Amino acid sequence: MCETCGCGTANEHHHHDHEHRHTKTVSLEQKVLARNDELADKNRAWLAERGVVAINLISSPGSGKTFLLEKTLEALDGQIKCGVITGDQQTDRDAQRLQGKGAKIRQIETISSCHLDAHQVWHALADVVDDDSQLLFIENVGNLVCPTAFDLGESFKVALLSTPEGEDKPVKYPVLFATAKAVVLTKMDLAEALDWDLAACRKYIQQVQPGANVIELSAKSGQGMDDWLNYLRRLVS
Repeated sequence: MCETCGCGTANEHHHHDHEHRHTKTVSLEQKVLARNDELADKNRAWLAERGVVAINLISSPGSGKTFLLEKTLEALDGQIKCGVITGDQQTDRDAQRLQGKGAKIRQIETISSCHLDAHQVWHALADVVDDDSQLLFIENVGNLVCPTAFDLGESFKVALLSTPEGEDKPVKYPVLFATAKAVVLTKMDLAEALDWDLAACRKYIQQVQPGANVIELSAKSGQGMDDWLNYLRRLVS
C-alpha cells in the first residue's frame, strides 16, 4: 500500500496520482523552508547588529536542556548578559524554571508543531535581547529531526545527547550531529550505572563529523561544567 495516498493498487492512475501528490508535497516543503530561511536571515542580521551570539540547542526530550540552562544562567549571572527563548508544544514549565536567574525568558508554545521556526523567534527577540545582551539561548522543542531543518537565524546549533539515550544517536540522526558546532554529552554522572560506552559514542560522532567539538558534562554533579562555561565565555569574548 502506498504510504502517501493510501491506495492499495498499483495501476497507472494511482501511480501518477502518487507522483503528483509527492511533487506537490516537495514543492510546498521547499516554499515553507525558503520563506523560513528569509526570516532567519532577518533574525541573524538583527542579532549581528547588536553583537549577540545565538545558540540553537537541539536534543531529544529529557536530555537535560532546561536543567543545563538553569545551571548555566546561574553561573553566568553578573558575567554575561543572557536571554532565553524556550519552545515546547504546550505549557510554560521551562520558562518558570528559568525565571529569576538573571536572564530574560520568553516561552513559545508551538501547539502541534515539533519545532520552532524563524517567524516565532522574530516575535520573541525584542522581549529577551537588551542593548547589553551578549548571548541568546534558543531551547528548541525536544526532537532530533524537525528542528534541525529550520534555520532560526542562530549563530550555530549545539546538539545535546544524554547518556540514557545510548551511544548511537549520532549515526541514527546524522544531520544534526554533522552540522552542530558542538556536541554536549549530558548526564555523565549516570554513565557508569548505565554501562554507557563513551569511546563508542565518540566514535559515532566522529563518523558523522570528524574533529567534532565534544563537551562531556553533568549539570547535576558539576562535572565538566567549567569546560562548557569557558566555551561560552570564549564565544562572546
